[in-house]
Amino acid sequence: MPEHTSFFSYLIAMFPALGKNMHAFGKTFIGHQEVNEHHAEPIVASIFIVLLVSLLALRARAQVIDYDKSVIPDEKLTLRTFFEIFVGYFYNMMKEMMGPTRAKKYFPVVGTSACFILFSNFLGMVPGFLPPTATWNITAGCAVIVLVAFTYYGLKVQGLGFLTHLAGPWMGFAMLPINILIFAIEVLSTFIIRPVTLSIRLMLNLAVDHLLLSIMLGIFALLLPIPIMVLGTLVALVQVLVFCLLASIYITLATEHHDEEHGHDGHDAHAGDKAHA
Repeated sequence: MPEHTSFFSYLIAMFPALGKNMHAFGKTFIGHQEVNEHHAEPIVASIFIVLLVSLLALRARAQVIDYDKSVIPDEKLTLRTFFEIFVGYFYNMMKEMMGPTRAKKYFPVVGTSACFILFSNFLGMVPGFLPPTATWNITAGCAVIVLVAFTYYGLKVQGLGFLTHLAGPWMGFAMLPINILIFAIEVLSTFIIRPVTLSIRLMLNLAVDHLLLSIMLGIFALLLPIPIMVLGTLVALVQVLVFCLLASIYITLATEHHDEEHGHDGHDAHAGDKAHA
């Protein structure tokens, strides 16, 4: 298939009214940029992933409503056990970083990101489809959500202390220029470098992996399909883990200082988290 074209591109091209709306959207919101089915394909693919994950989540939820039956594990891998393993893995990862109380509170952001990125990555392994996470617009949106989340949580937990903490320890008026310099560097690192690197890392890995997969399968379709698919699976899984791991670290750093400032109260709260675990 032509570059940057998938079944979603042909689907968009089949509906002229949808193409006109995409064109109007581009001229209105993207600075008069021409938008066609190729540019709109990642957005449509992302909407497809959101609907797919929502339907699967509702189906899995229906299987655990009956708690007496849900406590008995299934004999084979089912949709319910898949979500239990998947969600449990990322929850335990967060719990090790921040304790179960904060992990439960902040898990919706990380868990939702994990589901969306996982299914988006694996969509690219289906012949005729492109992973929406191979487009920077999509990964940048995911990174901005993480940025807004840890900024909001940091301000909610610490108040203005979340911002003043970026200036480093107060060392007197004589060292004020140093604090200003530290503040500028920390703001650049926290609010610009973090989301940019988070989004570009995910986008580049998926784009290069999908490109190599397409080239190798086109040249050695009968010789190397299984090794290439295994490599693509590893890349898809690792990138989900890296994105969610960094997101969890950012949220932990944004909310950790509050416990440290409260001395024994913070330690008691953290000990309570471990007790509940």
